[in-house]
Amino acid sequence: MESKTKNVKTWAQIDAMARKGFRGVGLQPGADAVRELKDGWFNAAYAVRLVDGREAVLKIAPAAQAQVMRYERNIMLTEVAIMRLVRQNAGIPVPEIYFCDDARDVCDSSYFFMEKIEGQNLDHVHEAMSPDQKAAIDREIGAIIREINTFKGSFFGYDGNPELRADSWKAAFLKIMDSVFADAADKSVVFDYGYDALRAAVEKHAEALDEVTQPCLVHWDAWKPNFFVEQGRVKGIIDFERALWAEPLMEAQFRSLCWEGVTQAMLGYGKTEFTANEMRRSWLYLLHLALVMHVECYFRHYGSDEVLNKSRELIASAMAWLQAN
Repeated sequence: MESKTKNVKTWAQIDAMARKGFRGVGLQPGADAVRELKDGWFNAAYAVRLVDGREAVLKIAPAAQAQVMRYERNIMLTEVAIMRLVRQNAGIPVPEIYFCDDARDVCDSSYFFMEKIEGQNLDHVHEAMSPDQKAAIDREIGAIIREINTFKGSFFGYDGNPELRADSWKAAFLKIMDSVFADAADKSVVFDYGYDALRAAVEKHAEALDEVTQPCLVHWDAWKPNFFVEQGRVKGIIDFERALWAEPLMEAQFRSLCWEGVTQAMLGYGKTEFTANEMRRSWLYLLHLALVMHVECYFRHYGSDEVLNKSRELIASAMAWLQAN
């Protein structure tokens, strides 16, 4: 399921980027030195093999003229900065950034090369795992997410987008939600609920956000395709581009709290009890995710309605709870 934001490049263009990043060392001859990685839905990504035998992953941001949502502005540079930050913690298996370039002289957008993680994408092998294997991986993921959340910030919101920041979490979250509604209005997005009803549901529970006073680093996009596993252990976590300074309950590992209860990932994280206000916030965060998923379909023009239909289901679930409680 491709999207129209991907900035796909030729072998020659990628070779030029490699030569700049690796000080004159280019790609091995032949098209098989470049393999497009198609799991991502936003950036273009390639596994590349250099002439000296080294392997790396190249990630290329959408071209400058590509339409993206407001919160997606500058997210590649955010990703690089956050990945370099979290590598300070040995408990977070994040790949090394080899080179990042925003000069736009050999490429029309930002790009970077990073370490290639050994192992298999969790999304590809999860179904074949035994229940015990799945539980062990989920607990390890929960522990990794807890380590990510130990990094503390000085503001709430997005690292690369000053317009979506604030000193309080409530103010930042409301700005973030307003930006999603603005993106939706730009594209004439029609939801199953009116804009006023969606905003009213957020405002009804916004007071619960006041309890959050410490900005923590939140990956936000830590779902199965962003983990790599090998021999029953997590080998790496990627895609920090959507990271923000927020409340840990925004993490993907807590979303299933709304319909599944306490999971193995929560056990691994070490949080299994939730207050009434934490539940309110969890439903707000689910609504935010669902609205983002819905609106991004109008920017990326996917080839199927899979994401659109799933977002409608999640919006309906979140609105039912927020309106009833």
